[in-house]
Amino acid sequence: MAIDQYLLDILACPETKEPVSLADDALIAKLNAAIAISALKNRAGEVITEKIDGGLVRQDQKYLYPIRDEIPIMLIDEGIPLDQLE
Repeated sequence: MAIDQYLLDILACPETKEPVSLADDALIAKLNAAIAISALKNRAGEVITEKIDGGLVRQDQKYLYPIRDEIPIMLIDEGIPLDQLE
């Protein structure tokens, strides 16, 4: 998953305004494996059913904002708490 560096430089977490960075392939694979078994929820508490193409990780590494069809979904409720993977 590639995102234009200019866009990546201006995107920020909608909640804390922290910078975000592109998630690595290993993290995306882990998230998609959890999605496949309905074991992942977004911040709104909804089970995520749609595979993600990539993601933007908040600087503090607590949340990931999914990328679907090359579009970052930068909505607080759509953020995925990464502590679910522990």
